[in-house]
Amino acid sequence: MFTDAIGNAGYSLLKDLRAEIEVKDGIFSLCFWVYLANSTTFPATIIQQVCSDVSESAPFLVINDHKRINLLPLLLLHEEAPDTGNINSLTEVAYATVDFEFPLQNWVHIGCEVCPNHMKLQINGEIVGEKPLSSNKEPSSNDLRKIVLANIGGDGNISHGYVYNFQVFPSVSSIKDHHMKDPPLKLSIDESSASEIEEESDGVWSIVGGKASCRRNFSLDVVLLDVFGQPVDKENEVYASLLYADTRAPVENTIDEEAPILASYDGIEFPSYERPSKLLLGRASFKLKISQLSSKCDNRLFLIKFCVPKLGNYPFFEALSRPIRCISRSRNTRLSTLVWKRSPGLAKHNLMQSSGMDDASFEHQHPVCEAKSNPLTKRFRFGHDKISVSVKADTNVEQPDEECNSHARTTNQVENGLTTGLYGTPANYEAYETLSDSESIGERNSPSNNVASRRYPISDMTVFKYCLAGLAERSLMLKEIASLASKKEISELAHHVSLYSGCSHHGNQILIAKKLVEDGTNLWKVMSPNNNHVPWESAVYEIEEQFMKIASCSSRSLSHQDLELLRVIAGCQEYLAQENFEKLWCWLYPVAYIISKERINPIWNSTSPKWIEGFITKEEAEASLQGPTGLQEPGTFVLRFPTSRSWPHPDAGSLIVTYVGNDYKLHHRLLSVDRVFGSGDKGIDMKPLQAMLLEEPELTRLGRIIRGH
Repeated sequence: MFTDAIGNAGYSLLKDLRAEIEVKDGIFSLCFWVYLANSTTFPATIIQQVCSDVSESAPFLVINDHKRINLLPLLLLHEEAPDTGNINSLTEVAYATVDFEFPLQNWVHIGCEVCPNHMKLQINGEIVGEKPLSSNKEPSSNDLRKIVLANIGGDGNISHGYVYNFQVFPSVSSIKDHHMKDPPLKLSIDESSASEIEEESDGVWSIVGGKASCRRNFSLDVVLLDVFGQPVDKENEVYASLLYADTRAPVENTIDEEAPILASYDGIEFPSYERPSKLLLGRASFKLKISQLSSKCDNRLFLIKFCVPKLGNYPFFEALSRPIRCISRSRNTRLSTLVWKRSPGLAKHNLMQSSGMDDASFEHQHPVCEAKSNPLTKRFRFGHDKISVSVKADTNVEQPDEECNSHARTTNQVENGLTTGLYGTPANYEAYETLSDSESIGERNSPSNNVASRRYPISDMTVFKYCLAGLAERSLMLKEIASLASKKEISELAHHVSLYSGCSHHGNQILIAKKLVEDGTNLWKVMSPNNNHVPWESAVYEIEEQFMKIASCSSRSLSHQDLELLRVIAGCQEYLAQENFEKLWCWLYPVAYIISKERINPIWNSTSPKWIEGFITKEEAEASLQGPTGLQEPGTFVLRFPTSRSWPHPDAGSLIVTYVGNDYKLHHRLLSVDRVFGSGDKGIDMKPLQAMLLEEPELTRLGRIIRGH
């Protein structure tokens, strides 16, 4: 009954669409997916109708200047049909429409049902618009009349886009069923997988590149998804290339004729076009380096383009990163003196730590460990992990500098040396001894120095390398050390890292490294003896059992919502790969370890009231504090574990209080690990955590998390 020039499936340019239909009894239906390019202007014609005995075409499916899609009557069938191809003069013509703003650069499923007395318009599988019409045919007429549906652009408003799976049916068909079958695909970047990438305030990514001795690996995952967000397992290769952000032109090779972007495999660098990444269960992982610097290209920004050439040269099979500024950092900084701020001898602890920016989300704050101000100090950031030290060095050498997100304090607190404590009594700020500001590296290493004279197998170089490293490098270092070093040696490393970084939180993550690595390795072997992908539904039982064992919580299991959040953290769908499990484990183990502690375990196991609802996101916590007319009463709070903090981040496993402040704004505060979990001084501050929380002046009552089932 019909012929279709582009076939019943496949991708095609919208301008190439042409379908010849033999209409019998005035009934037919059609459906297709359409993807409109960003260059499309409105109003725009999607499909026009041309009768075999009519020399002039008329619109059939148009998008008006308000981006609303309209289905117009058929020339050979309806009395209300338009008599002109000018879509700008169709305001008086009857049409079926829907209050749906047509998006650009997204797939939309359109279904049309044509009958002598009505037309129906469907968007994304739903009947959303219907228009009664009058037929201009005799009811008994059975003659065949041909009509051509095409995108011919006769009115000058041709739309720029693509069509997928265009189908025409000689009768009324269930278009909703076709909407679910064989959906189109789209390539996109999973930004949650980004590692060793710093986001600047304007949203630009900052990546360390340049010469081989300076550039750093960064990681990104690319996913091939259908329009419903499900990964599609197609065996294809994804290629990465570097473009200029303003012109989308390829970036040139460096002056040393190196490719501008390199792929790293087993420590060896290759031009990215020589080493594509294979899609596995819809995901391709990249470890890349950029050799070309923005400063060498007139300070222009770059983009990384990922594409799948075998699927076709279509924009939806390309994914572009955010704009990138590639910067240079020297690895060969000559340190003459490292100056560390001495902790105040009589400082008092707050239960809740903050950077002083109370109205900002904790996850987006970057407070620093207390360090003496130095005009030569610069920021050097890796991923989400940041360390800050003050460096006195040769002014001709560029300084690396990072920062740490723990033990943050306001300027006034640092200057005064005292804060409002939980009980109003003084306490030592650091558990480890500290060195004075004037002590140099030479003094540290002198025989008379008690710290330096203590013998231990972890070298000073290892300690300093760890302090200056990013999260990924620390993780690799600790995994190697955990497999070789004894518990005593790891304890020594934790002590010295805490001492030299000025923050005991770093040491806490080192102390759990050996057990974390061992338990994680053993658990993966149990779940996957052959190191294959594991179905998520079977893996969660083993993961939950191990969590409950580590957390010492036999009375409380993980809820369905808890497990779903773990799946998001792992970055997997139906199957769990080893790399997904490691992401999950590096977040879950510190949480389980903290829950096992004396002060946390009772509130985790408490069900009435439920002090910790489970694993929730920042967004869920904030939503729970919203009432019918706005925020709940000041002082209402909930507890959560930050989903953005994974081992060996110093705050991994910590608890955050999200609460409504007296200013009727939401605040996020990190609970002080030393105060909550004890400072080793038995018999002091042994109040239950519940009581400690409610003694805080800003916290008055526990909120509730309403979660779906």
